[in-house]
Amino acid sequence: MIEPAASPRAMIEYIAKAIVDAKGEVFIDEYEDGDETVIELEVAEADLGKIIGRTGRVVRALRNVLSAAGSKLDKRYALEIIE
Repeated sequence: MIEPAASPRAMIEYIAKAIVDAKGEVFIDEYEDGDETVIELEVAEADLGKIIGRTGRVVRALRNVLSAAGSKLDKRYALEIIE
């Protein structure tokens, strides 16, 4: 499991690797954009549908989890999926 002090970046990486088939092709990048931290998630092309989900449900859930983790740290986070 993830320890409570884990970073939101590590949490998104852990969840993404649990969802996809090609775990070795999960790449995460993080950068600051003003007052917001943007986390870019890149997965294999075949796993893109699993990360987005039907009508965007999975990616919406990932963004909600990221937002909750950010509010606990008093920071704003955004998740972008790289195609």
